[in-house]
Amino acid sequence: MNKAISLAVLAGGIILLIFGINEYNSAGSEISRFFTGSTTDKTMWLLVGGVILTVLGAGGMFFMSKKSIST
Repeated sequence: MNKAISLAVLAGGIILLIFGINEYNSAGSEISRFFTGSTTDKTMWLLVGGVILTVLGAGGMFFMSKKSIST
């Protein structure tokens, strides 16, 4: 993966995590958790997507730096 693409994926993942955390702490999500005992689907998708993109972006940055050092 290109270093610029990895950086963009990492940034997108962090942004999704921030939105997911904000959604988790929102009033609507707290009401949903009170009645159903679980978070909303939107919150879960934002958090899971953010974690996946963050890991992929960080992994791409890590492996690209290793690859460029060895050559």
